[in-house]
Amino acid sequence: MRGAFIRTLVELAEQDPRILLLTADLGYMAVEPFAEKFPDRFFNVGVAEQNMIGVATGLAEAGYIPFTYSIVTFAALRSYEFIRNGPIVHQLPVRIVGVGGGFEYGTNGITHYGLDDVGVLAVQPGVTVIAPADHLQTKTALKATWDMPGPVYYRLGKDDKTVVPGLDGRFELRCVQCIRETGSVLMLAMGGVSTEVIAAADLLAEQGIPCAVGVVASMRPPPVDDLAEMLQRYDAVITVEAHYSSGGLGSLVAEVIAEGGLRCRLIRRAVKRLPGGVSGSQDFMYRTHGLSRQALAEVVLQAIEPDMQTSIAD
Repeated sequence: MRGAFIRTLVELAEQDPRILLLTADLGYMAVEPFAEKFPDRFFNVGVAEQNMIGVATGLAEAGYIPFTYSIVTFAALRSYEFIRNGPIVHQLPVRIVGVGGGFEYGTNGITHYGLDDVGVLAVQPGVTVIAPADHLQTKTALKATWDMPGPVYYRLGKDDKTVVPGLDGRFELRCVQCIRETGSVLMLAMGGVSTEVIAAADLLAEQGIPCAVGVVASMRPPPVDDLAEMLQRYDAVITVEAHYSSGGLGSLVAEVIAEGGLRCRLIRRAVKRLPGGVSGSQDFMYRTHGLSRQALAEVVLQAIEPDMQTSIAD
């Protein structure tokens, strides 16, 4: 996604001289196309993420649209107070780009796992939070939101090859992108783990068990109306995210169900414990925390098992 982001940012910067890119000494082999094309609009502030947000806040107040680039944990957490007190409080168009959501920096360990960024930022009124599922949706989302007022947080992955089948790059604020509708169970995904969700649905389809799938990339503003309408059509919903179970997609869906008085059963698949001293590839971490396609398919089977038993009894 980061490659698609930079390529699209270059396209936009060719049209609007207000666009700037700041990095905290990160992004090598990714940000070069922008830095080479616009050397006077690219700034490496060094390993100083808080200062980067401060500089970006001043630039935004001066009329620019600065994009700040770093790894998820550094972009969202190390700079959190500066984001809140700067662009959020003053409603300035600072764009915070966090790369490596979930376990994408798997072998780097817990300091590099992006498992709480959405929850931390989405709690703040006045910030837009976007978590694209693949590089095609990243391009569409950036084009739809780059010039909107107020701050925006983009939660991006490193993968620039894998696509979510059926998504076709679709994105719209306050909307759920529906990929499959058939079945009694709905799986909703946020971010790059969406590919595992589609793979799980494919495994189930091979057994003759259809499963509906939707992607939620607009976390704030949340797609409340879309979710409420969809949830009424299914017996159970399974939310899937490479994020802690609190504050992310599962929490959002729980709120919609509770506030709407809906009868849909909710099952949250997320990271429910500290990763601790265990690290490894993203696939390994998915398996460890129950986010692999096989584990997700099993959750769906368990969700529909009572209905299957009822049908047999009838």
